[in-house]
Amino acid sequence: MKRHLLFLLPLLATFQLRAQDPKTARVDVHTNAVCDMCVKTIETELVYEKGVKSVKVDLATNTIHVGVDPRKTDAQKVRTAISKLGYAADDVAPDMTARENLPDCCKKEGCGLPTVPAEEKQ
Repeated sequence: MKRHLLFLLPLLATFQLRAQDPKTARVDVHTNAVCDMCVKTIETELVYEKGVKSVKVDLATNTIHVGVDPRKTDAQKVRTAISKLGYAADDVAPDMTARENLPDCCKKEGCGLPTVPAEEKQ
């Protein structure tokens, strides 16, 4: 009997710890943010969205890694929130009114906006 209790004790402790941790899902969003001000803006503002637990911008891959509580938000809501900050988010275009409030370095082409191929610029 004592051996059975010793075997069950770690299992019960593990179950208790997992029951207290909220589940977090990861959402990866491609963006065209390319400067440190973009990183600062996205990482400091996106955490205020309902259900967002963590935000990390990777400039090398132009990806925003967002930890979310799936009970409170979903990937599309995260993309919309990024768009409302003035940045492109996967296939969601940036809100142009929000872009006007960004620092000057973040308003230039390629920094939050999809780049336009050279043949289309002519």
